[in-house]
Amino acid sequence: METTTRVQVDPSKITQIGMGFFASKTLLTAVNMGLFTLLAKGDLSGQNIKEILGLNDRGLYDFLDTLVALGFLKRTGLKETSIYSNAEDANLFLDKNKPTYVGGMLEMSNNRLYPFWNNLEEGLKTGKPQHETKTGEAPIFEALYADKPKLREFLKAMGGIQMGNFMMFAKRFDFLNCKTLCDVGGAGGYLAAQVALNNQHMSCISFDLPPVEPVALENIKMMGLSDRVSAQSGDFLTDDLPKADVITMGNVLHDWGTKEKKMLIKKAYESLPQGGALVVIENIIDDNRSENAFGLMMSLNMNIETPEGFDFSAADFDEWARECGFTQTSVMPLTGPSSAVIAIK
Repeated sequence: METTTRVQVDPSKITQIGMGFFASKTLLTAVNMGLFTLLAKGDLSGQNIKEILGLNDRGLYDFLDTLVALGFLKRTGLKETSIYSNAEDANLFLDKNKPTYVGGMLEMSNNRLYPFWNNLEEGLKTGKPQHETKTGEAPIFEALYADKPKLREFLKAMGGIQMGNFMMFAKRFDFLNCKTLCDVGGAGGYLAAQVALNNQHMSCISFDLPPVEPVALENIKMMGLSDRVSAQSGDFLTDDLPKADVITMGNVLHDWGTKEKKMLIKKAYESLPQGGALVVIENIIDDNRSENAFGLMMSLNMNIETPEGFDFSAADFDEWARECGFTQTSVMPLTGPSSAVIAIK
């Protein structure tokens, strides 16, 4: 007698992802209000939190207990008798006073990206960015470079979200036969600093636009690396790249269209010696384009944020790199959805 196995199909995945913005906005709101920074100083009752953050009784415990259920807070007691504290990961990564803070990216997601993503459909239909320029405001980078405090905050946020990748790359990449590194689009100098910290023989350059240089120099000095890490000003779109044994680009290529991507890869090729390496750190999409959901969604974010930018796979990078003269490429998995794709001259 033939038997058939019935696959039980249910809508739980559909509803969980479809209503996923509930959880996302709850966490983003908590970060934006500084809840985790507050609780890093000590445990507090729900009423204490209400008074300090200026909340209303209605929704107070639903909000806090949602964060408990999601695993970001811990709690003893219930409602009026409750005492709240940070979970371990929230305490380490969402306290603004710790160097491990990654919440800067979440603050930007709350204040900028969240409303822009509401226009994803329009972006898919028009192919046009859905950011500040729609309402006549200056693009984000132009506005940031004109505001030094905001620029400093932004660079810290970007460095914080990437720090785990920079540290892993600095420890895992074989720098044995290298002496120099240039990080193109180096922002606050964090990647160059991590390479120097973990490889005592390396001298590094952080290369970015002029308004960024003072921030990078300040960070480099604070880490005691001024003797081996320098900041150099320039525009990677118009200037030649500094010569180095290793050239890195962290979340740079995905901002641009194919033409600019190839131009930057070619510039790196021309600035490297024979045997030198170009290392690109991004949310590299898997070649089958079916597994790295975050990398694919980051590419959608580039659709919203840039005129032509998109994320890419290792196979895409291999094609562009070989077209520019590189002879081999490889992939180095980093933290979470991020990887380094490496091209050798």
